[in-house]
Amino acid sequence: MNVPTPHRSALHRLLLAVVTVLAAAALLSPRAEAQTAGVRLRDIAFLHGARGNQLMGYGLVSGIAGDGDKDPNYTRQSIANVMRRFGINLDVQRLSSKNVAAVFVTAEIPPFARSGSKIDIQVSTMGDAKTLQGGILLQTPLMGADGQVYAVAQGAVSIGGFSAGGGGASVTKNHPTSAQIIGGALVERPIPVTLLDGNSMKMILNEPDFTMAARTVEAIHRKFPDTCKALDGGTISLELPDQYQANPVEFIAQVQAIEVIPDTAARVILNEKTGTIVATARVRVNSCAIAHGNLIVSVAQSQTVSQPNAFAPTNASTVAVTNADVNVTEQKAGLIPFAEMPTVERVAAALNAVGATPRDIVAIFQALKQSGALQAELLVR
Repeated sequence: MNVPTPHRSALHRLLLAVVTVLAAAALLSPRAEAQTAGVRLRDIAFLHGARGNQLMGYGLVSGIAGDGDKDPNYTRQSIANVMRRFGINLDVQRLSSKNVAAVFVTAEIPPFARSGSKIDIQVSTMGDAKTLQGGILLQTPLMGADGQVYAVAQGAVSIGGFSAGGGGASVTKNHPTSAQIIGGALVERPIPVTLLDGNSMKMILNEPDFTMAARTVEAIHRKFPDTCKALDGGTISLELPDQYQANPVEFIAQVQAIEVIPDTAARVILNEKTGTIVATARVRVNSCAIAHGNLIVSVAQSQTVSQPNAFAPTNASTVAVTNADVNVTEQKAGLIPFAEMPTVERVAAALNAVGATPRDIVAIFQALKQSGALQAELLVR
């Protein structure tokens, strides 16, 4: 059996592909970058105070047809507590929870939600239940971080898949132990929202950046002169104009509709697990030279049988002999320099086209970063 032993890493086999892509980009005729389209402020910033809040609760899902929890104490105690609310007292040790699963329920209540509003919820098992398929979530209070109940959840769960098996075989689609209920919770207590502090309000950028803060102030001043200033790289202070004192919502709506040209940082994000690579348009590679070459050593082993000849001693026997064949193949190495500064927007796509694995691509970009040629922030997930 041939057992190839690579003398050099897989990085060397693919560096030539990187050079080819970058050299091709360098040979393209220079073109002016297209004008970047503006984005609305509502898509890159939010008003201080107008944010969602997380809710969580503990409940029971019933009707799981024998695939529920395998009688843990907390599930049986929870069943007994529910039954006690209806005047039925049961011995906890005699209860069976095979059709019931203890679950955690999570949700996010949006700003300005009022009593009676419906919100989506997520349900996940906390015990050893195999599935939530066909289950009904019993009435579950959802609490905020302050311990107050803000919503109540109940309804039929939807797992978006299935789990079935028998006779030693099973089939599972998606995650049967996690589910959701669209509009499954009713808001019982609204969360107060304070937008104005006197005549001023604050707008928070989703990604703090001094350039974006300055551009945001400039864009707002073009429509509402002398109404805002940047407090830092992520906070914009707004003053309510006199003509909008009676209608601040109209002012907020017009400010959120203002478009700003975003400033994107030079960044390359690599996800080795999924093979996803994202590079922004500002990523550049300085002039450098990359060598490519392979040295492959192959060792082939085979088993042969040696039989004694006619003149061998009477005590001679058949023996197995191992033969080894060693071959060394060295490909020519190339040193390819390039002096331009091309972009790497399409490097990932080109590497995928030549069959590069995610690990190889990660190694290539790390080598470019270590050499100082990659002028971007490198993030490996």
